[in-house]
Amino acid sequence: MNNSNSSLSGEQTKSCRVWTDDSDRFSVNKIAALRHNFHEHPLFQVAELAQLAKELVPFKKCRFIRPGISQASSFTHDSEHPDGRGIDEVFRHIEEPGSWVALYNIEVIPRYADLLASIVDTMRPYVEREQPGIFNVNGFAFISAPPSVTPFHIDRENNFWLQLHGRKTMNVWDHTDRVVVSAEAVEDFIVGHSLRKVRFKEEFRQRSHQFETQPGDGVYFPSTSPHMTSSGPGWARPGDGVSISIGVTFYTSVTRRMACVHQVNRLMRKMQMSPAFPGESAAADALKAPVGMFVGMARSSLSRMIAPLRGVKLQAKAPPGSF
Repeated sequence: MNNSNSSLSGEQTKSCRVWTDDSDRFSVNKIAALRHNFHEHPLFQVAELAQLAKELVPFKKCRFIRPGISQASSFTHDSEHPDGRGIDEVFRHIEEPGSWVALYNIEVIPRYADLLASIVDTMRPYVEREQPGIFNVNGFAFISAPPSVTPFHIDRENNFWLQLHGRKTMNVWDHTDRVVVSAEAVEDFIVGHSLRKVRFKEEFRQRSHQFETQPGDGVYFPSTSPHMTSSGPGWARPGDGVSISIGVTFYTSVTRRMACVHQVNRLMRKMQMSPAFPGESAAADALKAPVGMFVGMARSSLSRMIAPLRGVKLQAKAPPGSF
């Protein structure tokens, strides 16, 4: 961006914010509807996101899913387009039905790192009254033409999810709903990086919070809240046929503590024990968390040591945000 555009973007950022209609009742531990005006920001317009995508290609941060994917499919994606298209061609055809591209970790580009920080800062006082110590703010932009979906999955981080353009349906479930995602499945994801046991069943839908969103709408949901999206073709028009949303995710001292407890729980489960889920017992968490912190640091050190060794497959990588 040239200096004049950067100045314009900076001024626009100052006037943009995220808010909730009842800030006194907002809890970082509960799903909540949000409002925002970041859809008006210059950096979130299609042309700027196309430029961002080009800058992300060398980092392999442009992700694609296979055609025909459903909400019940595994959430697998690849850095190569299934038809071999380059990123310029992807955006030339972005309004074709079923087009889908996700821009991962947009914070690697400094101007977007600043923008993501400003989004979180607008809600920081309400987050940190319950969960202090926000760190590792990341951004994931999803750009698609209906009909399109994002499959059912969970994330490690807390999430400010904002609809920027077009329409989208967001279904999100309480992070404590063990019918929808079992304690062991959450643990597998946090510690083992696997979503294999996180699968959507149609009977789960009625247990969800469903949000019909348009530009200016958003949803907050806590770490490990199951969620999925869909966008139908009814609203799309030529020149206005792309649905864009962004997940602005972040860790806190509490998400770190929970990841540490999960690591100890995994060890206990391997010893045929049935550990309490993080948050169920304050006393147990107090004992487990420092042990889990040590385990995470040890796993990280081991991972760095074996990284140069070709052909060695060892699940040593510690949960992100756990230390």
